[in-house]
Amino acid sequence: MLRLGNPRRRIGIGLMAMTFVLSIFAGRLVQLQGLDSKVYTAEAAKQRVQGEKLPARRGSITDVNGHELALTLEAREVFVDPSEVSADQRDRVATILAKELGTPKEPIAAKLAQSTSRYQQLAAAVDPVLAQRIMAYDLKGVGSKHRYRRDYPGGDLAGTLLGFVGTDGTGLAGLESTYDKLLAGSDGEQVIETGARGQRIPMTRSTVRAPVEGRDVRLTIDRDVQWAAQKAIGEQVRATGARTGSAIVMDVRTGRVIAMANAPELDLRNWMDSPGADRVNRSVTDVFEPGSTNKVITAAAALESGAVRPESLFTVADEIRCADRVLKDSHPHPTERLTFSGIVATSSNVGTILATQKIGDEKLHSMLQRFGFGAKPGTGLPGEEAGLLPDWKSWSGSQRCTISYGQGVSVTALQTASVYQTIANGGVRVTPQIVAGTTGENGAFTPSPPGKRTRVVGERTAREVATMLEAAVSEEGTGNLAAIDGYRVAGKTGTAMRYDTRCQGYCGYTATFVGFAPADKPRLVVLAVLQDPQEGHYGGEIAAPVFKKVMTFALKSGKIPPTGTRPSPVRIRAGE
Repeated sequence: MLRLGNPRRRIGIGLMAMTFVLSIFAGRLVQLQGLDSKVYTAEAAKQRVQGEKLPARRGSITDVNGHELALTLEAREVFVDPSEVSADQRDRVATILAKELGTPKEPIAAKLAQSTSRYQQLAAAVDPVLAQRIMAYDLKGVGSKHRYRRDYPGGDLAGTLLGFVGTDGTGLAGLESTYDKLLAGSDGEQVIETGARGQRIPMTRSTVRAPVEGRDVRLTIDRDVQWAAQKAIGEQVRATGARTGSAIVMDVRTGRVIAMANAPELDLRNWMDSPGADRVNRSVTDVFEPGSTNKVITAAAALESGAVRPESLFTVADEIRCADRVLKDSHPHPTERLTFSGIVATSSNVGTILATQKIGDEKLHSMLQRFGFGAKPGTGLPGEEAGLLPDWKSWSGSQRCTISYGQGVSVTALQTASVYQTIANGGVRVTPQIVAGTTGENGAFTPSPPGKRTRVVGERTAREVATMLEAAVSEEGTGNLAAIDGYRVAGKTGTAMRYDTRCQGYCGYTATFVGFAPADKPRLVVLAVLQDPQEGHYGGEIAAPVFKKVMTFALKSGKIPPTGTRPSPVRIRAGE
């Protein structure tokens, strides 16, 4: 007899099993919707909510007249979502993109092969027209974003002064680095909700924080004078086979730098291809022994002390013993009687030493300090050096002589130009200035405060030194190649032995000329310096012509007329 099972028992077991399973589901639902709901909501938002940076436009750097030296242009970033590009289309897409972007095909193909990636950058900043042409191919997975790119219209114009930015738009060198925070502004952000394929979900939240544009920086540089200075120093560096060169133009009354040129100069559009040594502003970073241009400080110290007058006579041989060394004059000559003015005009080393002996080491050291030696000029430019000024108590027997004519101390080109600005300005030093001002958030221009004014020597001393420097540019002086028709010019040559780490000693020369015009009513200072020239090495021969070219252009550009006066006669030798 067939015995059937108890259905109630089977139903009970089934209900118990279902209850158990449903309790597991219920517990899981409680966990998901109750205990862990915030966690999963956040995870879902991460996948759905996308933030995008809205880049700020970087401010411009302009010359004193508002001409843009560095500016920001519209650009596009080109990218690809490799997961959207099918394997059979990768070669075609890579070929098209390589052709349009002008880059090798292989790196693009490698990025397309990363099929698990959702984003690969192909170009950081291309012209909008090019991006539009690429998008016209309607390549699946390829897109573009709004970006900016930095441009330098002048190419290498003031290259090492301006500096450059990296691929992320951050200032890396020069003024681009110094004023990076001001120029950069602050990026904004846009937040949207997207679907699985990156499409925006309609009617969902969208928040935008607008970017704050960077501010502009206006320099004291005059674009035209900068061009003339770069051209003149660059041509002379090439003509003489010099290693490097610098040229500076300054406004006598304000201390403003009108031009700061270096050779070789940095091409800002291809800065990554240049050696590191060519990316620094040599006018403020390279230190050298100034040579005879330093004699103006010795002259000022001697006159200021009252120990010497311009007409004071000295018996000058062509050599002199200092401690254990016999030092030669700047040029061979029979023993002669020179006035102190004649010593400066003919750039006599021996005569300068004789004058220094009347004032002593401490007073000379003090005067060097007052003219700014051993201290940074104060422009705030990156890499600005203070040079080297040994304490007078540590001077050796021969150093007590050589420092008087510029060997044994070191300076930068800007420090040397500042010395002559002080003499030309009646003995008042004005801290050199390179930034004229900046724009504020409302676009209004805010000028920089004027440079600090410091009385270094008396007005009479400055005037007497200026007269000596004018004689140095006369037919009897060493700087006659710097003379400019119709203008009174004052200046000084400098030819110094050059210390070089390559030879671990003195090898080669530094040739310099620095001066101002019009001599009786000074407006501009111009300096030209060449390092290690191979064709000639005297400052009066190879640096003075650069001074003449640059000063002539700057005077005409600034519409500075001749004064129409004639220089006072200066007695060079006894009996004249």
